[in-house]
Amino acid sequence: MPIYEFYCPDCHRVFNFLSRRVDTEKRPACPRCRRPELTRRVSLFAISKGRKEEPASPEAPPDLDEARLEQAMASLAHEAEGLNEDDPRQAASLMRKLFDATGLPMGAPVQEAIRRMEAGESPEKIEEEMGDVLEDPFSGTGGEPGDRRTSLAGLRRRVLPPTTDPELHEM
Repeated sequence: MPIYEFYCPDCHRVFNFLSRRVDTEKRPACPRCRRPELTRRVSLFAISKGRKEEPASPEAPPDLDEARLEQAMASLAHEAEGLNEDDPRQAASLMRKLFDATGLPMGAPVQEAIRRMEAGESPEKIEEEMGDVLEDPFSGTGGEPGDRRTSLAGLRRRVLPPTTDPELHEM
């Protein structure tokens, strides 16, 4: 009887489902939030102990201390609640702290945009001249305002691996 792994993006959690038969089509609902049709994940598998470990690629994300990152994200979320949206300096400060806490590299366009915000320039003017660099500064592409990717929770989902539910659920 196979065990299948499914990911819920709303819970940012991986669930294991026991199937009484091989079924590569069925996608269950999330046992936690009831989101329909979870995303099937490829399960981990073992490799030989004698095999040499491949060196990390230069594009690989930096190793992150999850406990430190969790603490930083909670602190930044609290700080973001009191953010004066009319003060670009506060937004720039929060963005710098976010990059420092995650250890993610800050590209030159984002550095320039943050520098201009720290000088008091409006994000709207910066966006007018530089494009959507501030919409999703962590991927280098734009995003819709309020999009999960641009929120602190969205950053957490992109930076931290999903948690794994310890239960085995029936499919």
